[in-house]
Amino acid sequence: MPLNREQKTVVVGKFQRSASDTGSPEVQIALLSERINGLSQHFTAHKADHASRRGLLKMVNQRRKLLDYLKNTTPEKYSQVVERLGLRR
Repeated sequence: MPLNREQKTVVVGKFQRSASDTGSPEVQIALLSERINGLSQHFTAHKADHASRRGLLKMVNQRRKLLDYLKNTTPEKYSQVVERLGLRR
């Protein structure tokens, strides 16, 4: 499910590097994680929604790529993001 404006500003506020930062890998990973968590609730009610499941897999893969990039460039930020989001890495 898409995030509304208030949810996005809260997530961006938690993970941004500076006041005008909206596109850093940390922010993108956090936004994707919020959308993934929202879709998991959707699938408990709609088990046969395979089109949305495909979108979920694309989001998970995109988050995986961003996490790999962050791990290769700045490992300390990677560990902070994984810890703050509670991911199983």
